Amino acid sequence: MKRTKTQTVNDNKDPVWNETFHFRIQNQVKNIMELKVCDEDKHSADDHLLTVFFDVSKIQLGETVRLNFQLNPKGMEELEVEFTMESSPDAPENIATNGVLVAREVACLEVQVDGGRMKKDSTEGRFALSVSGSHEETQNLTLRTWFCRAAPAKFHYMKYFQSELDIELRRRQLCAASRENESTTVPLNSLPIQEKVTIAPNKTFDLDVKSKDWTQGLLFKSPKNIDVRLGYDLCSDETDFLQRRKKVVADALKGLLRLGHGLQDHEVPVIAVTTTGSGMRALSAMYGTLWGLQRLKLLDCVSYIAGSSGTTWTMTDLYEDADWSYRDLGEKIKTARVQAAKSKMSAFSLESLKNYHKELCQRTMAGYKTSFIDLWGLMVEAMLNDGNNNHKLSDQRKAVNRGQNPLPIYLALNVKDSVATRDFREWVEFTPYEAGFLKYGAFVRAEDFGSQFYMGHLMKKHPESRICFMQGMWSSVFSKNLLDAWHAADNSEDFWNRWTQDAITEIEEVPDLPERLHEMPTRMFTPAGGLSNTLRDILTDRPAVSKYHNFLNGFQMHNEYTQNGWFSRWKDSVLDESPNRLRDPADHLELVDAAFFFDTSCPPLLRPERKVDVILHFNYTGGSQTKPLERASTYFSEQGIPFPNTVLNEEEKKNLKECYVFEDAHNLEAPIVIYFPLVNDSFQRYIAPGVERSATDMSLGNVDLSSVFSPYSTRQVSLQEEDFNKLLNLTNYNVQNNASTILEVLHKTIERKQAQ
Repeated sequence: MKRTKTQTVNDNKDPVWNETFHFRIQNQVKNIMELKVCDEDKHSADDHLLTVFFDVSKIQLGETVRLNFQLNPKGMEELEVEFTMESSPDAPENIATNGVLVAREVACLEVQVDGGRMKKDSTEGRFALSVSGSHEETQNLTLRTWFCRAAPAKFHYMKYFQSELDIELRRRQLCAASRENESTTVPLNSLPIQEKVTIAPNKTFDLDVKSKDWTQGLLFKSPKNIDVRLGYDLCSDETDFLQRRKKVVADALKGLLRLGHGLQDHEVPVIAVTTTGSGMRALSAMYGTLWGLQRLKLLDCVSYIAGSSGTTWTMTDLYEDADWSYRDLGEKIKTARVQAAKSKMSAFSLESLKNYHKELCQRTMAGYKTSFIDLWGLMVEAMLNDGNNNHKLSDQRKAVNRGQNPLPIYLALNVKDSVATRDFREWVEFTPYEAGFLKYGAFVRAEDFGSQFYMGHLMKKHPESRICFMQGMWSSVFSKNLLDAWHAADNSEDFWNRWTQDAITEIEEVPDLPERLHEMPTRMFTPAGGLSNTLRDILTDRPAVSKYHNFLNGFQMHNEYTQNGWFSRWKDSVLDESPNRLRDPADHLELVDAAFFFDTSCPPLLRPERKVDVILHFNYTGGSQTKPLERASTYFSEQGIPFPNTVLNEEEKKNLKECYVFEDAHNLEAPIVIYFPLVNDSFQRYIAPGVERSATDMSLGNVDLSSVFSPYSTRQVSLQEEDFNKLLNLTNYNVQNNASTILEVLHKTIERKQAQ
């Protein structure tokens, strides 16, 4: 983003600037000009009055238009600006785009300082070099003697942009007498490509500058060969996995449903398991669910398992074994039971804290920005393991490379500072193959997540994070701010909207310009007052978030991104029509537990490319067993995403059953959802489906899930063996007791696919 400033007009309520500024733009990028009006007041720290956001694409090539922006119709206040759109003499630019994000050509600037003429002064030259908007931003060089040349500095920047190299020489005499700094600015678009240019401001030092198309083993690295995958389709690895998994699922369904013939590829349903819940409760409950599915031979029919928060602890444990679904889960459960019951005090001991500090320092040196969430991940590892676990997300490919297990999908939210989670959040999914944004259609390889990128290019590779750091991020219970807590207790947003939000209103420009489909309306932004800003900062401050290098760094928004159907599917935040803020140059993603919005792991399964037919939804939350799915259903309906209505009436909510089937008979694109709330119903009387409990076994069916004395509180970090077994057996039983319902749905789904 290029910024320029007019001169200050003093003591005039109707100022006239009469200044001209030039901006070089790419017409395939959404270019929103911000006209900020300020009152230069020495007595006020904040002189920002308002900002007008104007979509430059409203001006046509070769056209000159003078517009009046109506700032205050009552007060007859207007801002008059004249625009002229001219063609650039530059060659056409190569870009890569998926219709939402745009990657532009990148050039590399090499700067070599030569102090040949500095030897007269016997000074030490300290240079501050900066290119705004580049990957490197600022670099410092020191030239200690005239014959010792500093290593060249490199900057990667947009080739066709008004970038400038700012040079500042900070000089001092050896006798410590101060001298004025020298500075100069070099417009990079004036430099010839592949030619070295020598700059000698004030004849004090030589500066060799060379700009070239960025090469990395190639004569020219085209944006189409970038390292970030731009596209909403599934990656080739996942497509190959599905082909292999279909054969496993087809064979399992043929035997399970006693089909007379094998299923053809298009007849094989895509069945997914989604889980949600937190802490040890979710960990143990999920083991019971999967054990029940395995005993019914349904686990081989599942293609995806999605999880968030505490269920990711179970998933990451299972996927360390390349053949876990073929082995008796009883062995895995024994180990998990021991880890759940053991004392967790050692995880908080002084010796452990020293080890955590040592590893966090190593992680910082490796290039990561550490936070309390990374410490939490190390604590999770200590609570669930007897030693360090060197497993990584990409290692889980071994568990799916033959289609032998369902593909795991982990979910998180990307949030922003000073913005409420309800106002801005973006779904980020993780698989053993890649991590990426559902909304932007941008993905990186799992082993590259956390590395540094610019304009889609991998700039600096960092070692892949151990799985414990990912577990900490997926279950970051410490990232909730006061506003999240407010919304959890009261859905009313009146307080937030009235007292803390900035005012954004649509305004008119005169004369009216012809409307075009992809253009944005002109808006005026009026900042909230100082007290409101302070209150907002307090309410939206998150105690800790997990920070990873932003692999979307440098990308710009396509001129027609709001019309893109894939983007619109997940467009749900207040910033989605503010491209300058949506893709601001944030160095780091801020990732939190997905449960801070609503507690379900469904979103990745509703990507149309995955074509999920049936979702087995298992809820392990400690509060309401109906609200999370209701909120998800409402959200998907508002987004226009096919999903059945899952709202129960009040009578049904009072007497919850073990299993519900939700479907949309009028929309075959909507998956059938088989929902399992965490309830203790017939398990109190039956030890197994159709097998009544004896008098001595009745106590084992008494599972306290919700009272204040429940051992399954989210705050609990340990579960005694008896409590672990009770919850494990309950979720195992609930699955097996509703086997007929699941099989009926599978029969129906196959018939529906055959009819289609």
